[in-house]
Amino acid sequence: MEIYKKQSLSETFKVYYDIRMLRILLLGAISGFPWVIIGSSLSLWLKEDGLSRSTIGWAGLIFAVYAFNYLWAPLIDRVKIPWLTEKLGHRRGWIIIMQSIILVSLIFWSLINPTTNLALVISIGLIIAIASATQDITVDALRIEQIGEHEGKSMQAGAAMAVVGWWTGYKLGGVIALNAADFFQNLGFENYWQTTFLILGIVIIACNIGLMFINEPQHLERTESQRQTDKMIEDKLGSSNIMTKSAAWLTGTIVGPVISFFKKNGFNIAIAILGFVFLFKIGEAFLGRMSVIFYKEIGFTKSDIALYSKGLGWITTVIFTLIGGLFAIRSGVIKAMFVSGILMASTNLLFSLLAWYGKSELLFAIAVIFDDMAAAFATVAFVAFISLLVDRTYTATQYALLASIGTAGRTTLAASSGALVDWLNGDWGIFFILTALMVIPSLIFLYMIKDKLKLNE
Repeated sequence: MEIYKKQSLSETFKVYYDIRMLRILLLGAISGFPWVIIGSSLSLWLKEDGLSRSTIGWAGLIFAVYAFNYLWAPLIDRVKIPWLTEKLGHRRGWIIIMQSIILVSLIFWSLINPTTNLALVISIGLIIAIASATQDITVDALRIEQIGEHEGKSMQAGAAMAVVGWWTGYKLGGVIALNAADFFQNLGFENYWQTTFLILGIVIIACNIGLMFINEPQHLERTESQRQTDKMIEDKLGSSNIMTKSAAWLTGTIVGPVISFFKKNGFNIAIAILGFVFLFKIGEAFLGRMSVIFYKEIGFTKSDIALYSKGLGWITTVIFTLIGGLFAIRSGVIKAMFVSGILMASTNLLFSLLAWYGKSELLFAIAVIFDDMAAAFATVAFVAFISLLVDRTYTATQYALLASIGTAGRTTLAASSGALVDWLNGDWGIFFILTALMVIPSLIFLYMIKDKLKLNE
């Protein structure tokens, strides 16, 4: 499916020079950083305190809240934060509140031990995940609203920059976390991870400062459209009083975004879109959930992981995300989805080679480079795809709905990744082959609906 006419590569690349892309880059970093905290940092913290692979895998269920953030996304679209909304803007006010919750949670983590307080550690991790998932609702809406509704080329470039930003926050955040933990461990700190969480808290503060440099557009049309929806529902209720006004507001807030999505695409296509979104990144999630454990088990140190998986991986991700954005612009987002899905499946097999060969820095570097290349292509295509589907009247809610359904597949099913490795008796090679096969059902879904999709060009 072609969305844009072909143009020269230099003309295509000029879209990245827009100042809005820099703001989107920062928003992506703010969104990606919390995944370091409840992802690799929490996993290694639990691993080095003697907890099992299965326990670590099931602890990852806290990521499942990302799959359900659409439930409260309508409130994020409508409810204003007292004082902060007036001073900073609707979106930025919500982000500041969530960042503050994450900061306080990190301080609590720095005071406890997971071996004696595992339930408390996981509970605080759940609070971080909820705050991060809520923050993502607002970050994604603010990112989409930086671009005009029919600036399709800029939207796809913005998706690329958002992905670069996300991986920057995730990868460089991982470099900071792993190197800090290694540094404090070598200094003889017994609770070196707890000290590391205080360092990560400083990064959160820096993110809040950076947020102040991002403009928040005022969208009076969105407010007026939402008001008209409320009025239409109120009229259908047949009277006007405090009860009907409240019912109209609640119904418009919760049901309006869903009705809009199904009305635009039609019921069958809408269901197929949701099925594709749910399945697309399951294999990547299984690999990602267990990758840091795999690296540790075959003999790599935290510093090795920081260098190859985080540092080298970040450079690769940035380069191939920008290339992926250009590919999506020139070839169309649908073709980009197919290519990236095939790349994801193929590159997962490189980890099977590493598992069978044993510790090898060369193979490790190759696997990380190609895996991050595939992940970059897949993520930028996926973000552009769902960004082009949303109705600007319900930006936060519809994007959150689509993104959370994608997250549902990655988090709920991938929670069994550790158990799968244990069931395979630690046969990492077979495990990675299975992750490669997991992308096939989603591509079948996409093939079925590719000619019937309605995207905002």
